[in-house]
Amino acid sequence: MLIAQVIVELSLDRKFDYLIPDALKDSVHPGVRVIIPFGKSSREGCVLSVQQVDSYTGNFTLKAIISVKSNSPQLPEKLLQLGSWMADYYCCSYEQAVKALLPGAVRRSRSNNGKRRYTLGEQSLADDFIRQNDGKKSAAKRIAVLQLLNQQDDLTADEIELYCGAGSSVVKALLDLQLIKVSSIDPAKLRRQRHKVTVAPDKPRKPTPEQAAALQGICAMLDAADSEVRTGLLFGVTGSGKTEVYLQSIAHALELGKSAIVLVPEISLTPQTVRRFRARFGDLLAVLHSRLSDAERREEWQKIYSGTARIAIGARSALFAPMHDLGLIVVDEEHENSYKQAEAPRYSARDVAVMRGRIENAAVLLGSATPSLESYYNALNGKYKLWTLEHRAEDSPLPEVKVVDLALAKANAISNGEKTSTLFTPELITAVRERLNLHEQVILFLNRRGFARELACPEADCTFVAECPDCSKPYIYHKSRQMLTCGLCGRLAPAPARCPLCNADVLKTRGVGTERIEESAKRVFGSARIARMDSDTMRGADSHEITLEKFRRGELDILIGTQMIAKGLDFPNVTLVGVINADSGLNIPDVRSSERTFQLLTQVAGRAGRGDKHGQVIIQTFSPYNDVIRYAVAQDFPAFYEYDSAVRQILNYPPFGHLIALYARGENESEVQEVIQTVFDRAKQYCHESVIAVDPAPAPLARIKGKYRYVATFRGEKITSVRKALRHLVLHEIWKSSVDLYLDMDAQTLS
Repeated sequence: MLIAQVIVELSLDRKFDYLIPDALKDSVHPGVRVIIPFGKSSREGCVLSVQQVDSYTGNFTLKAIISVKSNSPQLPEKLLQLGSWMADYYCCSYEQAVKALLPGAVRRSRSNNGKRRYTLGEQSLADDFIRQNDGKKSAAKRIAVLQLLNQQDDLTADEIELYCGAGSSVVKALLDLQLIKVSSIDPAKLRRQRHKVTVAPDKPRKPTPEQAAALQGICAMLDAADSEVRTGLLFGVTGSGKTEVYLQSIAHALELGKSAIVLVPEISLTPQTVRRFRARFGDLLAVLHSRLSDAERREEWQKIYSGTARIAIGARSALFAPMHDLGLIVVDEEHENSYKQAEAPRYSARDVAVMRGRIENAAVLLGSATPSLESYYNALNGKYKLWTLEHRAEDSPLPEVKVVDLALAKANAISNGEKTSTLFTPELITAVRERLNLHEQVILFLNRRGFARELACPEADCTFVAECPDCSKPYIYHKSRQMLTCGLCGRLAPAPARCPLCNADVLKTRGVGTERIEESAKRVFGSARIARMDSDTMRGADSHEITLEKFRRGELDILIGTQMIAKGLDFPNVTLVGVINADSGLNIPDVRSSERTFQLLTQVAGRAGRGDKHGQVIIQTFSPYNDVIRYAVAQDFPAFYEYDSAVRQILNYPPFGHLIALYARGENESEVQEVIQTVFDRAKQYCHESVIAVDPAPAPLARIKGKYRYVATFRGEKITSVRKALRHLVLHEIWKSSVDLYLDMDAQTLS
């Protein structure tokens, strides 16, 4: 008899055996979706494997598969192998892992494209409604919808109900009040407009000697299917032409009859990257990212599935594109934290790319000007091949970097009787004006959104700070809207005019965000055309692309933004980058804070001087002699690696060991603490002497969305036994239903 192992979408982490009827023997294969009897009803499932047995030895009679979903796409068997590995390694259920392999738009039998989609109306009207009804139970659902659409625009009524529990009557009421509106975005029209965009064909450029050496090694890796090392790291300074190496490597893979996947870390990078790849490969390209409509995503996925498209490009989830004869996976900016999934399965796209390459015998190329310490460690130790690009393409020099001491600038201003400001120092103001006079462009970088990080009472004996009631974090203050937002749960609240505790009539702001930088820049550089790119302004479906296209065409002089403008962007007329405050990420209690600060500073500095004009970078800091900033100024990654890895090796942190974070969350703090302590004690029995187990404690973000959070960690080089024990304890043991337990394997942060 033929037996199929099937999983259903219930996160049970369990495979069920079903008999394959004779009538379905030719149509049931691994990866197909089937209808199966389940309990007293029927459910949809996915076939993981098929095996032939002489007899079934189970304790019950096998039920038979009812039917095959013939119109449903089939997952390739090697992708299913990848999903099984992800479930085991990242300690999630099989169902969660396999679900990640197939986009929701493709998986769903019904499309959302024919349904009405909703977006916020006038922002000021929504803010006024929240201001007038804050705290009223009768308006709670309506406010929840406004808060949701403030974070995530263009949703259907079903999606609104799924995310915040507000039904169609709430949506109708908001429509009647003109607080929300039916989205003007027509997916079909948007798709037609995107397809109309024409890109001039581009020819391969003659590689530099360094590029030629890298290409020779990559092509050799592609040619030798039995090569022992199938992963390489392309370590090239900003502007060294890594993208050209990607393009020519992919061209070689296509010549071999293979296909390719290209991953980029940010949606904001996708339009520019797509333009370059489409110029080289035309219609062989398919694009996959979260800003696509259901119809667009399904259409792009089908192009790949049918073999029409031979190259898939996109953010993290594009890694699971169903390629035929996969030959090469490129992970651009491989160090980026956005490659780590925040929800189950909590996978690293970079590491899963390496595993997919191993399963499909494909080459994997990781690229970065600031590699992750893990990748560089693997390259130095021979696990990965290493190619280095030490010079910029066309031999253009790296930008001149100048460090400005903010403390000294403030002291000088005070001694001269000037109004002090730590936003724009005289050096930065002078440099910006010089560039504007030359009709060149400027990028101003600060990795903080909003006007201020906190709104607080200035009175010495008052402790008021505007904080989210559901999260252990102050609200972000938005001056233009006079609103407060929580960066963790998305809650919106009106900014108080007076102190609620002592009735002081003036509140002060602490910390600086991009909104304040924009306000100050408009005042200081009055004639300049300025735009801001952060998660507050980039909410529309094409907002990233529109803003970057304006900047590319020279319709903007100054672009202000967060980390979404710090990497990957190539604008030849940008000759000055100003880092408003380089210290913002240095003092975070996280083992990776130094690495992230070095990477951000190096990457954003690399946006300057990429054309034939010399570039300049001004870094403002209160810590000009900090080692991390000194290494970033010198753009000396090898020296930074030696500096940071020395500390990590002593503490057994990555790349010298794996890090597993065990989290528990719930509304009752004592229950959360009790459960995580019990699980920790059980798991600790499986730790050998080289594994360091750190007892449970409140997480750095101790409360989110009304739930208390505790974290315990395990780190070490050989951690398989404790990982398997933790997976079983979290997924298969029964604990308090009021407490959620989850694991983060190779955690990037412990927040």
